[in-house]
Amino acid sequence: MKTSDFYFDLPQELIAQDPLEDRASSRLLVLDRKTGAVSHQGFRDVLQALHPGDCLVINNTRVIPARLYGTKEDTGAAVEVLLLKRREASVWETLVRPGKKARPGARIVFGDGLLTGEVIDVVEEGNRLIRFSYEGIFEEILDQLGQMPLPPYITHELKDRNRYQTVYAKYDGSAAAPTAGLHFTPELLDQIREKGVRIAEVTLHVGLGTFRPVKVEDVTDHHMHSEFYQITKETADLINQTKRDGGRVICVGTTSCRTIETAADEDGTLRECSGWTDIFIYPGYRFKLMDGLITNFHLPESTLLMLVSAFAGKDHVMAAYREAVEKRYRFFSFGDAMLII
Repeated sequence: MKTSDFYFDLPQELIAQDPLEDRASSRLLVLDRKTGAVSHQGFRDVLQALHPGDCLVINNTRVIPARLYGTKEDTGAAVEVLLLKRREASVWETLVRPGKKARPGARIVFGDGLLTGEVIDVVEEGNRLIRFSYEGIFEEILDQLGQMPLPPYITHELKDRNRYQTVYAKYDGSAAAPTAGLHFTPELLDQIREKGVRIAEVTLHVGLGTFRPVKVEDVTDHHMHSEFYQITKETADLINQTKRDGGRVICVGTTSCRTIETAADEDGTLRECSGWTDIFIYPGYRFKLMDGLITNFHLPESTLLMLVSAFAGKDHVMAAYREAVEKRYRFFSFGDAMLII
């Protein structure tokens, strides 16, 4: 299977640069994964597609303002640091630009000395381990100095950083938002609950691997970056009960999908657990738990498009994407949504 099999032409102007004023006013393309039939609706119509007894699985991770701008202590040269993964209390794996200015021993100053960092090692793919020094609470300093790590295809400034958070975000740790969840409002979630749909929360802290392109021609040669996930007993019990009762498990976003598919036993039973996942889902994968997926429109040749194709069939998905382009849907993080069921 070739990476180029997942290419499609996307006009630049269809990449959404700003979130809509009303989260739930996005368009919704509904794809029948068995027949390939497509219909065009509004996102609020997702309520009609859900049945009493279904379970909606959401990712409650919270994006941290992980992009920091500083200067090298010795030369004053500008340095950009993106926090990727917390290794210890004050040590983070980071992406530093320009990397040549961040050799081990280099010291970087942020916010006139409010925060300083020392590069202590170079690890996989040139990422830097940085030990930070500060007084007070790191998260509070990050809120003061950091910026939201928007994807590289978004060039507009984000005026309200909460628009790159879901309304149900709880636990700090992501370098990117689980963007399928950005369409939900508290009111829509209340309506979903009132209809008798269960809502289960999982946590997966989204890493930079979300943005990384597939650089190999053979899909099976691609290596996914690991991300931390957690599933509580309450969530495991809720999802298992849904399956026993004959309800459907519908994931909001590829991150929720990868979390439950990582944690599920071969018979589809979910258990309380936490750890790191580097699961790579592409056509040929046998889904153990997921019955439906709400997701955004993804980049050509991306691992996320491969996951969606594994669930609904590559031919169906690529045909639906061609129609989405033709109908001028908005793509990527702040774009429109797709329901596959």
